[in-house]
Amino acid sequence: MTARADDDKRARRRRSGRVTIRPDAPGPAVRRAGRTEDEALLRRPASRPEFLDSDPWRSLRILSEFVEGFDALAGVGPAVSVFGSARTKPGHRYYKLARELGTLLAKQGYAVITGGGPGIMAAANRGAQEGGGLSVGCNIELPMEQGLNPYIDLGVEFRYFFARKVMFVKYADAFVIFPGGYGTLDELFEALTLIQTKKVQDFPVILMGTEYWTGMIEWIRASLLGEAAINAADVDLLRLTDDPAEACDIINAYTVQRRSQAEATAESTKPIQPAEVQEPAKPDHAES
Repeated sequence: MTARADDDKRARRRRSGRVTIRPDAPGPAVRRAGRTEDEALLRRPASRPEFLDSDPWRSLRILSEFVEGFDALAGVGPAVSVFGSARTKPGHRYYKLARELGTLLAKQGYAVITGGGPGIMAAANRGAQEGGGLSVGCNIELPMEQGLNPYIDLGVEFRYFFARKVMFVKYADAFVIFPGGYGTLDELFEALTLIQTKKVQDFPVILMGTEYWTGMIEWIRASLLGEAAINAADVDLLRLTDDPAEACDIINAYTVQRRSQAEATAESTKPIQPAEVQEPAKPDHAES
């Protein structure tokens, strides 16, 4: 026994990690330190611990959503995020358009990412499966329970809207926005804000349904642009169509342009090869 251990024994002290305590000393600090860490870990709480509702614990849950989302979606490859109303019924024309779009995107090599719910989301996921592509759903926990639709190949559940939004933007080559309500508008203007403020590389934001979206675009031009709240170029961030094939053409045009830019950049920054290094000119030693 070491001299320190012998001193602790005589003083009726015990060590707990880096802490030395006398178990019969007064105060809650000593009572807490008197337990081993395993004992504290394995003891079942009498009620729901308060720390579960604290911000530090909540921040860990938020972090876990990002980690799980990044892990799940990192290998998705080229993808398009599709948004629209959860209330659209299967017989509706917009449901049929979303399903057709999902099929076309899948056949051209794109995964389809949606919010994982019913309506337009289910239609796009369904089309992606029918086209032989990857169908992805990022579902959100809501008071009115929304489960993953049956056409999902890869699903990720989220508690927090902002963590879910990051996945939509990070892994998408384009946004296609079908008619929808506040949630759809939220995703639309979030994307426009990120592009306008140069927080993300420019990518296509396509509105499907001219009848539905024309009024909003006219309001943007008359009110926002009319009051100089935005620039004319900001209005041009939006593309409007009723044709899924045209939407695919727009997406492909952006993808090809971005690929050519990336290749040009790679060409200009590639490592210098030994064969490209020229011998330095030899000095002239001619006698004067």
